[in-house]
Amino acid sequence: MGAAMSVLNRLAGARVVERLGIKAPVDRVVYQATKAGFTVANRSFSAARKLAKPRRLPAASDRGVFDLTPTEEQQMIADTVREFAAEGLRPAAAVADDKCEAPPELLGTAASLGVTLVGVPEELGGVATERSTVTNVLVAEALAHGDLGLALACLAPGAVSNALVLWGDETQQAAYLPAFVGDDAPAAALAVQEPRPLFDPFSLRTKAYRTSGGFVLEGVKSLVPRAASAELFVVAADLDGRGPALFIVESSSAGLSVEPEPAMGLRAAATGRLVLSQVAVPASALLGDADAAVYADCVRLARLGWCALAVGTGAAVLEYVTGYVNDRVAFGEPVSHRQGVAFKVADIGTELDGMRLVTYRAAARAEQGKPFAREVALARKLCADKGMAIGSDGVQLLGGHGFVKEHPVERWYRDLRAVGLMEGAVLV
Repeated sequence: MGAAMSVLNRLAGARVVERLGIKAPVDRVVYQATKAGFTVANRSFSAARKLAKPRRLPAASDRGVFDLTPTEEQQMIADTVREFAAEGLRPAAAVADDKCEAPPELLGTAASLGVTLVGVPEELGGVATERSTVTNVLVAEALAHGDLGLALACLAPGAVSNALVLWGDETQQAAYLPAFVGDDAPAAALAVQEPRPLFDPFSLRTKAYRTSGGFVLEGVKSLVPRAASAELFVVAADLDGRGPALFIVESSSAGLSVEPEPAMGLRAAATGRLVLSQVAVPASALLGDADAAVYADCVRLARLGWCALAVGTGAAVLEYVTGYVNDRVAFGEPVSHRQGVAFKVADIGTELDGMRLVTYRAAARAEQGKPFAREVALARKLCADKGMAIGSDGVQLLGGHGFVKEHPVERWYRDLRAVGLMEGAVLV
């Protein structure tokens, strides 16, 4: 974790490093062998070396007390990412929302911050020595404080690298993970969502059939972040009618196409539809041996990621409306002097603290290798319901200003609506 902190601060800019008092030189963490394995224009994923067995991160140690306070290193990482979100994501968010596209330079900076690096074991070129679910949650929360749509675009490749670390075998890790720790991490995405009402991630219409050479995938995935530019996907599909499983699919696969799918929110993430028409993948594309427990954990960790994004955006709403109601004068005094306004702001703060605590608790249990299904269910329920309420209340507190694009609250409201609907895309 100390190495991760150093990488983050080094790449976030010299001014941040100087302010935090971290001046020790840090070697660049780059898996040099990957440079010979691919090119940006036509990336070819291949193993630079073979692994005898997959590399798994051990569970974090149990401190023996109920304490959700981030460590000093985790807090410094979160502070660094939050500064990047404030100085980079927040100013670019409105234009990115209008264009339905994240600025490439911001995505490059986010990759340099180590979004796909921190969760990769040291043996594979990363800096992780143990599971870092809490750290990933803190990073997602900090990014979402700048903008949820851009945060999703930044975090999407990390969902794939985390999935490979958690469930990839030695062949899959050797072939794909080196690219995520190199100078130019690929755009990648986890594709679970499907375009139908009341979508249930455990009842998929995207199908996978066994063939003599591997599998054939057929179906449509929706709201996939950065779909048009992604080079690698982890796709959820029902395997032979026996239940959902995860498959690694390269964007160059025959029969795979992408359609634009701009939505009400998350527009900066450049969401699109992934159309799979008789896409043939090798037997080695199956991730996690089609284990039902693997897929269940994938859904839970993805939902936990969305909870973290809701907390970060909710905090942005609270901060913005607090300043607004204190500065907005009506009838000779700030509108915050009115009880109806003050109580509503207090309600946002109260609900936000509850959302943060249940999210941290679920992340801590996942990180320590403990059962966390109940905690994730509670976190998702609270963050989905209260997150949308916070967005709505934020618009209401700004009155007419809450309905126009001059203020960011209307965008945050649209983005927060996704928390209770989206499955996948983020994986902590």
